[in-house]
Amino acid sequence: MHSGSCLCGTVKYQIGAPIESASHCHCSQCRKAHGAAFASYGNVRREHFRFTEGEASVSTFSSSPGVSRTFCQRCGSNLQWFSEQPYPKWVSVALGTLDTPLPTVEQKHIYTRSKADWYCLNDGLPVDDRH
Repeated sequence: MHSGSCLCGTVKYQIGAPIESASHCHCSQCRKAHGAAFASYGNVRREHFRFTEGEASVSTFSSSPGVSRTFCQRCGSNLQWFSEQPYPKWVSVALGTLDTPLPTVEQKHIYTRSKADWYCLNDGLPVDDRH
């Protein structure tokens, strides 16, 4: 249903089901990992995600207890994050790595209490600060 790749094209993946929702995370870890005001991720069940090329070039970084982030060893593209708790059946894919169009999906901003002070939230999307 969707395909994606890293910046250099070494790592490619497919998602065999619709992306169910998207979040724009403003936590300091996502900001640092992406070098941007926030990181946008699409949420899919793990069983629907698979690497199709370059999986040996994917590295995993444990960014906090129970949370892992993957990236391409060659170009550094952030690919996904996942957590053993509380979401063991889900993976969050960096939407900027998609090569296929993404139809409209439910979106929200999360961890906005730690957002960059220079960024203004004014797009009208829901804000979920329970995170």
